[in-house]
Amino acid sequence: MKEIISTVNAPGAIGPYSQAVKAGNMLFTSGQIAINPANGELVLTDITAETKQVMENLRAVLDKAGMNFTNVIKTSIFLSSMDDFATVNEEYASYFESDFPARETVQVAKLPKGVNVEISMIAVDN
Repeated sequence: MKEIISTVNAPGAIGPYSQAVKAGNMLFTSGQIAINPANGELVLTDITAETKQVMENLRAVLDKAGMNFTNVIKTSIFLSSMDDFATVNEEYASYFESDFPARETVQVAKLPKGVNVEISMIAVDN
């Protein structure tokens, strides 16, 4: 059985997809970009602020599903430039205490709305 997860505390979907889908005890989030859900504006001041907004959007989706970052088992990070890897990695890491999830980070040609980073997650409710 699948359950659609949706919260006003993260940006609404800009296409035919859900913010997240829970199937059994697993949660699959869609990729989040740095849209501030309070005003719909992109947060592109710098890569640190952009990554922080992405992670806060993911926190809101996890929270709506009754989970948090300790439940995350896998992440995918998409960057418009690998030159941002270290900075994104530093901000990303601040959301996890230990037992980091599995992850891949890839550079892509282009991301939605011209952003620099997009992150999706898979979480499990123990």
